Parts: sequence; C-alpha cells; structure tokens
Amino acid sequence: MKIHFIGIGGIGISGLAQYMHFKGHEVSGSDIKETVITKKLRDLGLHVTIPHSRDAITNHDLVVHSAIIRPDNPEIIAAKEKGIEVLARREALPKILQDKKVYSVAGAHGKSTTTAILAAIMSGSAIIGAESKEFGSNVRYDATNDVMIFEADESDGSFINSNPHCAIVINAEPEHMEYYDYNYERFYDSYKTFINLAPLKVLNAEDPFLATLINEIEAEWLYPSKDIQNIEFVLINNQPHTRFTFRDFGSFDVWGFGKHIAIDASLAILAAHKSMSIEDIRKNILHFKGIKKRFDIVGFEHDSVIIDDYGHHPTEIKATFESVKEYAMLKGFDKITAIWQPHKYSRTIDNLEEFIKCFDGAAELIILPVWAAGEAPRDIDFQENFKHYNLTMADKISRSNNTIKVIKDNKDLETLDKGLIIGFGAGDITYQIRGIA
Repeated sequence: MKIHFIGIGGIGISGLAQYMHFKGHEVSGSDIKETVITKKLRDLGLHVTIPHSRDAITNHDLVVHSAIIRPDNPEIIAAKEKGIEVLARREALPKILQDKKVYSVAGAHGKSTTTAILAAIMSGSAIIGAESKEFGSNVRYDATNDVMIFEADESDGSFINSNPHCAIVINAEPEHMEYYDYNYERFYDSYKTFINLAPLKVLNAEDPFLATLINEIEAEWLYPSKDIQNIEFVLINNQPHTRFTFRDFGSFDVWGFGKHIAIDASLAILAAHKSMSIEDIRKNILHFKGIKKRFDIVGFEHDSVIIDDYGHHPTEIKATFESVKEYAMLKGFDKITAIWQPHKYSRTIDNLEEFIKCFDGAAELIILPVWAAGEAPRDIDFQENFKHYNLTMADKISRSNNTIKVIKDNKDLETLDKGLIIGFGAGDITYQIRGIA
C-alpha cells in the first residue's frame, strides 16, 4: 500500500509509520515543523514534507492521522476529495496489528518502561512510545516472528483497538480525562473492555480500580507488596540498577532505580513467563538499558550529573524523584536541582495539588513556561502555588558541556554545574537539557 501519515513527527505516529515502512509499504508523512524524529524518518528513506499541504496527497491508498489533527487539515480535506480512506490512528490500529500476537501494555504511567523491558526479554517486533536504548529506536521489526510488543495508548481510547493477545495493565489512574469528557465510568469501562479483549491478562492487583476486578476477571495478578521483596539499589558500571527478588523465581537486576521499576519489570516477567523460562527471562532482562528521556543520564562528570526525564504526571515525577534522591545519595551529591516544564494547561490544573508535592527534597525548583501542546493558555499562579520551594521562574535553559544556564528575559539568571540536575517534562525541555535546542 501507499500510506501517508499526518503528524508523523509524533512519537506514536512515527512508530506506526516506521513499522509499515519496514513491512514493505510505501510510506510518506507530514508535520507542522522539522524535528529530530522527522529527520530520522528521512534517514530511513521515508518521504516527509513540512508543513502540512494538500499537495502532499497524491495517489495514496490510505491516510492516517494523529489524534490532534483537526478535520480542517488541508491534507485530510484533499484526501477526502480524492476518495482516499482517512483514518485516525486509533481506527488504523486494527489494520496495522491484525496479523500479530500483540502484547499490549497500558496504564497512566510506566507504559514505555514496561514495554521496553518486555521487548528486551522477548523476541518479536516492538512499537514503543519512547526510544529504547537497547536498539536505539522506538521500533524494532522482526519479520520472522508474529509477536508484537506494543505500547498501547488510553489517551484517545486507541488501546481498545490494539488487538491484544496479552493485556498488561500497570495502573488505571485517571489521565487524559478531557477525551472521556471527565466521565469516570466511561474511562474505567474502556479499561475493562481492553482487558476483556485479551485471552491473557497480567494486572497489578494493588491498583485501586484493577483491585475491584479480582473476583470477576481471570488473570495473572501481581501483588507488589508481597510478590516483590528485598529491593535494593546498586550501581553496575556506574549505571543505576534495581535488584529484587520476585516470588519464588529468585533475584533479578533491571536497569533503573525505584520500586516502580521493580513493578514494571515484574509485570513484564509475568507476561513473558507465559512462553519463556525464568532463566531465559533473568538473562534477557539485562539487555534493557533504559529508554531515552526516562531517568536518562545525559551528562556525567565527577561533581555533576544531568538527567533528562519525560515525567509529566505527578505520580511519575514523584516516583522518579524518589529514585533521584537514592541515586544522589549513592553518588555522594548533596544538592538536587529540579527543572520542570509543565505539560498542558489542562493536566497542570487538573493535578495542581499533586504537582505541588512532587518536588520535595529539591534544593532548587526551576519552572519553565507551560508546554501547551496545542491548548489555549490559562492562568496558573506558579509563583504563589510553589512558593514553599526555593523557586526560580525562567524562560528557558541552555546547555554547554556539563553546564546549564538558566535564562529569563534573555539574561542569564544562574549557572548550574554542581550536584544532580534533572529536567522533567514531555515538551522541548528534552532538547534544551541536551543542548540541542
């Protein structure tokens, strides 16, 4: 087929586009601006146009667009005028995944890590919402295997269309509630539908909602408080690892710090154990090297470490920040500086009380402007709400070597070059903290 992806610079759409390219389809795409992802897609041989234009639509068989693309997009209009089938990402998933045995990973947070750990353990293709450091991409293609390790997305309800053979749910914490019209019954029913579609189910029994399903759904249940024991944090070749014992399976080492890492790994272990031996799992899990933008150590010197983290929900940030404190203690750093770029006005306002608590232990908190992700601006008084921190409001940061400058009104406010420095957010903070913005 000849397939065109609108919004191809997004991590989710780019994964589907790469996968279809590797399968042998002729793939093109467009986005509003050039990004690292669009450049990488071109390097793979995909035809990418910037910005959106009706001229990008020619004799395509199918046009797929991301959830944020509006109906008045010129390429959607052009495709419909030509009689070309146009599908949102969630509608396209059954066509893309229909012939695969999909291990589909869902949850408000921890999806990318769990998916990447499972991809390290099991053979098969993989589509992840972040770049796995193991294979340097968010996509792995294996033409010899019918297994697909897939990061499913509840933000637009598309996880229901992921054709799950095995449904792995880390948590079902309310998120992206604007899509569900703030209807909690509709939100939880979507999770139930997703879970019931899969012949195999691996679920976290201590999630408040999932716990209500224990007596009605036959599944492999994980009880983190009793199944996971003897958690310790160790440095292996200066890299953070969590060591834990799991049920009667023995001890495992997995890249990353934190109880949440042990939970993610345990869910992956249970899913893989349906078709693999524990010894093979114990060996293969060591292939996991973390994922880009998740506790991603991007700068390292004797007296400073710079970490980039995608955390943009308070639960994620709080869990990662606990890991940061452990890492700082092991490395002997007595100062932690947190830099936060809030992601979406709606998310920030909906979870403001929890965001206020998440940075406890930071010697300094630097807050950047909200990354709107297409939303209209709304008033949030960060100065007042976060006044109990040693707070700095800034416009941006810049990176040179292992030094970060904090900038406000085009003036350098301060220089960060000591201790542990971590940036949180799903916007362009990742490029700022890496020095490529």
